[in-house]
Amino acid sequence: MNAITANDLAGAMNLKYPTPLYSENGHGIYWLGNTDATAFRCNTYLIVDQHEAILVDPGGKQYFAQVRQRVAQILPPEKVSGMVLCHQDPDVAASMTDWLDVNPAMRVFTSPRTQVLLPHYGRSGYPYYDVTANPVYTLPSGASLNFVEAPFLHFPGAFVTYDTQSRYLFSGDIWAALDLDWTLAVDSFAEHIPKMNLFHLDYMASNLAARGFVRRIEHLAIDGILPQHGSILGPQHVAAALDYLCNLRCGTDIIYADMESNHGR
Repeated sequence: MNAITANDLAGAMNLKYPTPLYSENGHGIYWLGNTDATAFRCNTYLIVDQHEAILVDPGGKQYFAQVRQRVAQILPPEKVSGMVLCHQDPDVAASMTDWLDVNPAMRVFTSPRTQVLLPHYGRSGYPYYDVTANPVYTLPSGASLNFVEAPFLHFPGAFVTYDTQSRYLFSGDIWAALDLDWTLAVDSFAEHIPKMNLFHLDYMASNLAARGFVRRIEHLAIDGILPQHGSILGPQHVAAALDYLCNLRCGTDIIYADMESNHGR
């Protein structure tokens, strides 16, 4: 099963339960929420591969109980063996201490620049997996999670996670969108662009950073883009999503636009 398009998810989604996005050969991916009607909606995902279960961007503390309940509908929460934190912002990572209370042996997959900051949430000494030094993590099925650095989009230590089995890209804040008229999957990419602009123009560093990141991932076969905010992009939108980043003017491109004509003075 590969439910990633708007039509597929319209039938699969029930906000009282996890939404399955992929299931094949003991490898499953679920959307867990959150379900609050807010423009700044946060998405938490769960990857289950045989005896391993890994949360992707578990979210803020205020949503821990909800996310834990969704996990419990799939497997015992204490069986969650790891969590991916694409950067340290509280909407991504603040609930990490709650999850470590559930399972102190839970491995934290993150970058060194993020790892330096995470103990400020009040917990240290947890198992740490350095995604920069070890960019490929092999799962029990033989599939892998491939970690690709995405510096300055928007944090210097940001990275994305590519699941080789589903060919889904967990993109963190990249391709995030702000949207009150929310759907889990994008229908019209053209109509989705203004919603991404609301986030990207202010948060992303520059066109140079965006184009550099595209160069790092353009060789990947991507069947879905799963951001931390907004809606999922199905396979029919991947080419347009890459093109969007290549042409994006954001951050310093806008703030220091006058510098181009002044030749750096």
